[in-house]
Amino acid sequence: MNPFSNRALPISGPAYDLLPVIPNNNTDLPAVAIGLYVETGGTLSIDTAKGETRQVAVADFSILPVGVRRVRQTGTTAVGLHALVLG
Repeated sequence: MNPFSNRALPISGPAYDLLPVIPNNNTDLPAVAIGLYVETGGTLSIDTAKGETRQVAVADFSILPVGVRRVRQTGTTAVGLHALVLG
């Protein structure tokens, strides 16, 4: 039985899936993420769901709870990135 089958997709979580992220300057993620999980910290260069480009420092094993449409290769040094998605 899938406990998620009859539920609306709430932004507050939990995520339905975890997608590996390969930073790319020109390509959006397959779905806008409700957050990112980072295995090895560093800097993230992201395009937010609002369309702004931001750089943020993150620690090892971090969860960044912000809507992300793209993770840019230029400026990103963090590795082991995973997008938390609803669909």
